[in-house]
Amino acid sequence: MKRFNQKHLDEWNKEGGVLITNFFSEKEIKPCRQDMDLLYGDRRDATASPKNNKQKGEIGSVSPDQFRNFDDMPFACSPALNLLALHPSLIELAKAALGTDSVHLYQSHSWAKFTGEADFDQDFHCDFKNHTLTVPSQEISQRTINCMIYLTDVTDELGAIHYVPLSESEKICGDARDPFGSPEVQAPLKEKEVSCAAASGSIFAYGIDVYHRGTNLTLPSGVRYTLTASFKAAGNDMIGWSAWPYSFLKPWHLFFEHCTPDQLSCLGVPMPGDPFWTEQTIRRNKNRWPMWDESPYLESLDTD
Repeated sequence: MKRFNQKHLDEWNKEGGVLITNFFSEKEIKPCRQDMDLLYGDRRDATASPKNNKQKGEIGSVSPDQFRNFDDMPFACSPALNLLALHPSLIELAKAALGTDSVHLYQSHSWAKFTGEADFDQDFHCDFKNHTLTVPSQEISQRTINCMIYLTDVTDELGAIHYVPLSESEKICGDARDPFGSPEVQAPLKEKEVSCAAASGSIFAYGIDVYHRGTNLTLPSGVRYTLTASFKAAGNDMIGWSAWPYSFLKPWHLFFEHCTPDQLSCLGVPMPGDPFWTEQTIRRNKNRWPMWDESPYLESLDTD
């Protein structure tokens, strides 16, 4: 089933962000929500009151408290949450948006927010400050697509992300795009912000040059579960975040047991037919991941 269309891609190219509602079905999202309950549910204080550390009308700031329940993939739960960032339709969207046949997933986080655990209101900022040492490229294939996947309903009372379309932010900031969002642009940007409130299963896809901000959870006993998934074109070494092998003690076996070759390739594993794969490397990889299906890789040797 096609989960996005040309209008979504046109919006992405024009404004740097697009909200795609109901990208995932409830059947796909429900086990992920259960995984989030397993990972973070016991940290919720249902009696906590909403926090607001600002004077009326002020914009917030990014603080460590906002990332208290935030973790890099892989997660200590079922394959459902772990593999959602590598869903074939999400990979297809990334390839179409970046205009390339090969993409890598370079970041994926689980993120739980609960009303009262922090003031989640943020300043406007761009993510290129910690995704690259340079600046966003003007070449589409050298950009990124960063997806916020909604695992629960996300209303404005539940901390919906707000962003400013490029057509509006460029009028305010022009080429002087401070990734931290200088104080003088915060108020003008807020006048043009768009809420990305949407139902569970929706995604907000945006680029690292887009001004956006998190908003506070004000609904009593509110819960917001999301998963991030960031893609770049394979071989784009200017962009980075997670060095997947660094977290080798995490449950990577889930991926080798459940992913297709195309999904594994998004993590930097060579596709079948790549010169990397020989009888020896296949045998050794099978020894490392005993439940890995090596048959496509072996078959590619037979046809060479």
